[in-house]
Amino acid sequence: MGKIVVTGAAGFIGSCLAHHLFRNVSKSLILVDDFSKSEKSNNLLGLENCSQIDRSEFLGQLAQLDIDFIFHLGARTDTTEFDTAIFDQLNLNYSKTIWQYCTEQNVPLIYASSAATYGDGTLGFDDDVASMNHLKPLNPYGQSKLDFDLWAVKQTEKPPFWIGLKFFNVFGPNEYHKTRMASVVFHAFHQIQATGKMKLFQSHNPEYSDGGQTRDFIYVKDLIEVMLFWYERKSGSGVYNLGTGTPRTFNDLAHATFSALGLKPNIEYIPTPEDIRDKYQYYTKAEMARTLQQGYQKGFTQLEDAISDYVKFYLQQDAYF
Repeated sequence: MGKIVVTGAAGFIGSCLAHHLFRNVSKSLILVDDFSKSEKSNNLLGLENCSQIDRSEFLGQLAQLDIDFIFHLGARTDTTEFDTAIFDQLNLNYSKTIWQYCTEQNVPLIYASSAATYGDGTLGFDDDVASMNHLKPLNPYGQSKLDFDLWAVKQTEKPPFWIGLKFFNVFGPNEYHKTRMASVVFHAFHQIQATGKMKLFQSHNPEYSDGGQTRDFIYVKDLIEVMLFWYERKSGSGVYNLGTGTPRTFNDLAHATFSALGLKPNIEYIPTPEDIRDKYQYYTKAEMARTLQQGYQKGFTQLEDAISDYVKFYLQQDAYF
């Protein structure tokens, strides 16, 4: 029996997926990542019996591995990194090699794209192929994800089944190591614990109130459910959004976090830094119609319920997925 590969397995989403697969689908996993980073080691507790291959060695070993399915979630995700050579190596070329292996060996593939491909959002959030060529990401990370999406859809030789998923604003357990790149929920919890209040950006757009800026926040548990839907379905190849389809405000998020902690809201609105003010997104929404048309029916956890679960069963207990 072949094995399931999870790249980025020590990271936030990758480790949650790996744990879910190990508990519910198959114990025959190959975990791929840079395992030298000790800050991620707790994400792998309980997966010690799985095979581990360092990211730098994985591509060289592909030909010798017996693989049934690849979840390619590993990537350089730092939106403040502007060295395009890093993204070309880790996000674009690395992904192309995995794609080519899956094509040659007839292995199904799910890979992580990103909502960062949509740039400032003014061109909309439709995940149909026709919209891709017009998108303008705001940073090299988003551009690298768009570049691979565009490359993938143009290939005449493809894996037997493949899905690219544009992750929106994901939050949940196992993001402890992400520091400043962690979710707003994570930072809200720690701000409130430390100061009794939460700071949100003021609105510099007359169409939005302070804290009224919106995002499509999705709980990592829902994200995994959608990935497992595609894993089991194995049809409908293409690039799809992965959010809830229901944008919520930062005020909603803050209120839900205070509520989960049993506290009254105490929100301070601060000016958006001038260096990001012109590029700041006021609205994101994953258009999910194509996924629903493919038959996904489980729905998504209400933001308040997801935050309550995250706070009470993970953040307050320093627990992992």
